[in-house]
Amino acid sequence: MMSELPDMRASDAERERVAEALREAVAEGRLTMEEFEERLDAAYKARTHGDLEPLVRDLPAPAAAAVSLTKPAGAAPASAAQDWAGRIGGPAGGTVAIGIMGGFQRRGAWTVPRRFTAFTFWGGGEIDLREARFEDREIVIRCIAVMGGMQVVVPPDLDVHVGGIGIMGGFDDKASGPGTPGSPRVRVTGFAFWGGVGVDRKVTREERRRLREERRERRRLDREERRRPPLE
Repeated sequence: MMSELPDMRASDAERERVAEALREAVAEGRLTMEEFEERLDAAYKARTHGDLEPLVRDLPAPAAAAVSLTKPAGAAPASAAQDWAGRIGGPAGGTVAIGIMGGFQRRGAWTVPRRFTAFTFWGGGEIDLREARFEDREIVIRCIAVMGGMQVVVPPDLDVHVGGIGIMGGFDDKASGPGTPGSPRVRVTGFAFWGGVGVDRKVTREERRRLREERRERRRLDREERRRPPLE
């Protein structure tokens, strides 16, 4: 049953239940990967039940029931907190990345320092946090793009706050929003001058692969079910 109080503030547990319902929907082929990523991003940024309900309104009843005041929280948020705990702490690498008439990348299993500064001039840079570790629970990433561009990619369940400035350029803040319990807090600041800084939420490649495999397996099972002769 959907909530009768759309203005009620959403909890972390409710956001996680909606996220799980969306994962099941994309695995069943009800949502495209693009629709899934868009809705998942909106789910983790949702503030009220009214924000969550449209995300599962066109899905089967078990998914639509994800936004409910009476549904128990379940174990998903605790599991999320345990996952994050394993990615926080440990020594970080360099604290600066520079791309001058060239580019830089920080991606994969790297450790993000407490304070990280990235600078591009007539160049570009990519900062991917989807598989990263974090030196601390509070991270500040300062992006400065002068006549260049920079892309920051974050996982859907990370607590992200974007507060940069664009001067004859753009500093995209659409990825700002809360994360799951235990998530480190990442603040993206800085400025773009005749350039741009974009911050996007995307699932990891591993998650994409897992969802594709689940979808293929469900389709295989459906085909086998259709071929099965009816019972006498």
